[in-house]
Amino acid sequence: MVTLTRVEIDENLKSLSGWIFSENKIEKEFKLKDFSGALDFVNKIGIEAEKMDHHPDILIHSWNKVKIFLSTHSAGGVTSNDFNLANKIEIIAG
Repeated sequence: MVTLTRVEIDENLKSLSGWIFSENKIEKEFKLKDFSGALDFVNKIGIEAEKMDHHPDILIHSWNKVKIFLSTHSAGGVTSNDFNLANKIEIIAG
């Protein structure tokens, strides 16, 4: 898997509301209704990630916030797989 250039990353980010590039990964924080909603959201992301065999770093904090970090560790940076999963996460988030 080939890492994307900064220009390619910035271009892809234009179609994803709220996602940013930082420290060699793309990331976004989601605010859910409550803790149960945050857990449900994480579980749904986990199902999609397993299907893709592409696993994000996930942080649940402040009882209803979920922060997602995407990077292709084996490639050493952001790849098209990260944007594919980010788009699936956006669909899950509604």
